Amino acid sequence: MEIILCATRGGEESISAQYKAIELAKERGARLIFLNVADSSFLDRSAAAIVVDIQEELSKMGEFFLMMAVERAKACGLEAEAVIRAGVFRAELIQATKDLGASMIVLGKPGGGASRLELAGFDAFKEKLGQETGVEVVSL
Repeated sequence: MEIILCATRGGEESISAQYKAIELAKERGARLIFLNVADSSFLDRSAAAIVVDIQEELSKMGEFFLMMAVERAKACGLEAEAVIRAGVFRAELIQATKDLGASMIVLGKPGGGASRLELAGFDAFKEKLGQETGVEVVSL
């Protein structure tokens, strides 16, 4: 069975991506898994105790975002699963794709306030992600 992996972080773009992933999973009869990565790597130079506390808070927030995503799928008539990981987003997304046997990744694209540079960076990220995982990467 095809597996669609939807990376989500709870923002507006993620919610749109969730609905796109739900639609694709229903169309294809695919299994849908929502993924959240609690990434505290932006705190590289902070005290270890602070990093641990923030990592725990990021995980709790991620669990909430995933619970909401699963509820959205259920409201649309689709059962979905949730997976939370801790680490650097890019590396964890690639590893989760491999571990779960995903055949497609759905990402939210930066919103209306994004600059051309941010959008170009996102497009490059998306293309490289597809090359590294060997799966189709979809964004809105």
